[in-house]
Amino acid sequence: MGYACAKIAATLGHKVTLISGPVNQTVPKKVKIISVITAQEMYEATMHHYKTADCVIMAAAVCDYCPKNPQKNKLKKSPKGLKWEMVRTKDILATLGAYKTTQKLIGFALEDTAPKTNAKKKLSQKNLDAIILNHPQVMGKATTEAEILIRGKKFISTGPLSKTDLAKRIISLAQKLCKE
Repeated sequence: MGYACAKIAATLGHKVTLISGPVNQTVPKKVKIISVITAQEMYEATMHHYKTADCVIMAAAVCDYCPKNPQKNKLKKSPKGLKWEMVRTKDILATLGAYKTTQKLIGFALEDTAPKTNAKKKLSQKNLDAIILNHPQVMGKATTEAEILIRGKKFISTGPLSKTDLAKRIISLAQKLCKE
C-alpha cells in the first residue's frame, strides 16, 4: 500500500519521500526512496523527514519486537531448544503523533479481534487524523477491502477494490486533510 500511495501522490504532483524496508517492489517515478533494513533505521529516517512533511502515511509497520542480541552469523542446529529474548522496538507512529505540529498523520491498523474498537483506540492514542483499518483476510489478495476512520467521524467501508483504487482514496483523503 505504501508504494501504491507513493505512486498516486507522485502522479498528482506531490513531492514524495518513501521510506521502505526490503521489498520486491519497483520504486515509482518521481519518488525519493530511503532504503532501511532495521526498525531503528526506519525510526531514524522517519523522524528526520517528518519535520518537513505536510502529511505522513504510515502504510506498514515495522516489527513490534526484535531480538535483544541479534546474531551476525547463521545459527547452527542444536539438539537444545532455542530461546530468544525480545525487546520492544520504538513505536514510530506514536512518536510521530506525539511530535505532530501541523502535519497530517494517517496510520493503518491490521486487526483480527475487535477491529473497530482497536482501530479507534489506535487513532486516539497515537494522535492520528485518520486510520485505515485492514482485515487479515485480504492479505496477499489482488483486491483489498478497508474501513476508513477520520477523527471525529464514523467508519466508511470501501468495499472490495484494487490496491490502486484504495491508494487513490487515501491520497484524496490526505489532500482533504491538508486543506482543512
